[in-house]
Amino acid sequence: MPTTPNRMTSVAERSPTHLRLLPRCLSGAAIPRTNTAATMQALKVRSSAPTLQRRAAAVPSVRRSPLLVRAQAVSLGQTVTANGNGATTSAQPIQVDVNVPQPKPELLGPVEAYQYVAYDGAKKAAMTPFKTFVMALYAGAYIAFGGFLGLTVCNGCPALVAANPGLAKLLFALVFPVGLTMNTLHGTELFTGNTMKLPAAIYEGKTNMAGLIKNWFWSYSGNFVGSLLFVAAVVASGVLAQGAVYPIKTAMYKASLPWGQAFIRAILANWLVCVAVWNAGAASTLPGKVLGIWPPIAAFVAIGLEHSVANMFLIPLGIALGAELTFSQFIFQNLIPVTLGNIVGGLVFMGTASSIFYGAMGGAKKMSEAAAH
Repeated sequence: MPTTPNRMTSVAERSPTHLRLLPRCLSGAAIPRTNTAATMQALKVRSSAPTLQRRAAAVPSVRRSPLLVRAQAVSLGQTVTANGNGATTSAQPIQVDVNVPQPKPELLGPVEAYQYVAYDGAKKAAMTPFKTFVMALYAGAYIAFGGFLGLTVCNGCPALVAANPGLAKLLFALVFPVGLTMNTLHGTELFTGNTMKLPAAIYEGKTNMAGLIKNWFWSYSGNFVGSLLFVAAVVASGVLAQGAVYPIKTAMYKASLPWGQAFIRAILANWLVCVAVWNAGAASTLPGKVLGIWPPIAAFVAIGLEHSVANMFLIPLGIALGAELTFSQFIFQNLIPVTLGNIVGGLVFMGTASSIFYGAMGGAKKMSEAAAH
């Protein structure tokens, strides 16, 4: 029998007869001679096994869907080659590794969720100032989108606001979380969430104080600039006209809070915001992330707590639409105490407390030390 070419035969070239003869070729069994053409095709497949070996070795590991049956290896069977004298030789079975990833749980436990927080904080600390600033611009704009939505809805219901202000506040609260949802899904840089993540990264040995200061400075600056740019866009859009009652009333109320009250409200607000950020990081599905974000954010807004990045939009917008406030009043009467309170809420009540519960502050080995071993 002449030597057959060492090439692969595509499935499209094989007839049902070829496929029936293929097992016999691979096992070395006798092949009936009633169909010479089918026999030759089957032998071509058999003689191409060395090529199949080389190609299988060059193929990287294949990712398989968790829905498929788990397999540690796939045996392509014995390969049989034919030489010019009709003799046959057999080789060992080819083993092709198939990596089957473990399905990710829909919700991480508290320990794993804290580890995610710390590692995410380390990743944020390693980013360049430019990238942090640009991503923070978007974060400020996304939070402003939530405020813009709430103001527009409530401003369009003046009778409801006058007759039932509590219900109007609840309506605002129920739509406001769209801003943090966009931030979470887009992965932008929100200063208030970073007050939890960067301290956790420091506690677990994943970054240092310089990384924290760099991230906090540029994320806060980007949030502020993004919020002010969004104010300009809202004013230019004309959706909320000059003299719009609800935005002006909201700005006046926030800027009139005593310093101490604003500080305490800000601590409580960012405690809830960081819980929402924690929940979203622990969930691996879109519904899980949304459900993790919505209740804590709606709660802090309905209660009447203070969030620095939200106020970077709400109060300047009120000023732009006619509120009798100056920009310095906004900074010194609201933004400074609220920013300080937000830092305490994220740093102490979430970052530090979580490290005591699940990390190095509570006696566990630092993540950097665990990785070294």
